[in-house]
Amino acid sequence: MFKKASKENMKRFLITLTNPKSPFAEQYRTVRTNIQFSAIDTTLKTLLVTSSEPSEGKTTTIANLAVTYAQQGKKVLLVDADLRKPQIHVVFKLENFKGLSSVIVQGKSLSDVTQSSKVDNLSILTSGPIPPNPSELLSSVKMKNLVAQMTEEYDVVLFDAPPVLAVTDAQIVSQICDGTILVVRSGYTAKEKVKKSKELLTLVNAKILGTILNRAEQNKDNYYYYYGNEE
Repeated sequence: MFKKASKENMKRFLITLTNPKSPFAEQYRTVRTNIQFSAIDTTLKTLLVTSSEPSEGKTTTIANLAVTYAQQGKKVLLVDADLRKPQIHVVFKLENFKGLSSVIVQGKSLSDVTQSSKVDNLSILTSGPIPPNPSELLSSVKMKNLVAQMTEEYDVVLFDAPPVLAVTDAQIVSQICDGTILVVRSGYTAKEKVKKSKELLTLVNAKILGTILNRAEQNKDNYYYYYGNEE
């Protein structure tokens, strides 16, 4: 069912759009810069953002990152690859009657299901109808071919995926992405679960670029931090 986000939720979700000069928005731009410099010799066109558990802020994080890339002048596609509990359409106040699942299952063209956003240079591919077999769809040849098409048409493609410890979807999509970012909520996520998530991603040879620690307090304000992939 399509749910509309309130103006208050839009402000909370898309701080890079509603208040681009705020310290919060600046932190997202810093994360974007750090991601770009994390692979100097290669071009990162496809990025997966996930978390260990629900409620860690991965969707808010990827939505704001998508906005910052678009504000940089990049042609960006934000894909909701969470085919279980999709939220991207809620954040951007879009319909979700068709989307990623429609392309893979029904053979819809990418251009037919991609929606424009209120942000210049940013297009959205919502999840579409929730299928009974998300993992199978995401691991299909059609999905791999679709990602190849996306990289031809867009400068940056960002994938929002389910939490790593919940299902295998994030592991599957990470294998066809240039880099993976793990979102960790400060004071919420157990260290053991973060380690386990990293192990599961490493097991499928995912290229982990780093970790974003959100809701970390500094001077009584919440900021977002990016940590490179260091032991």
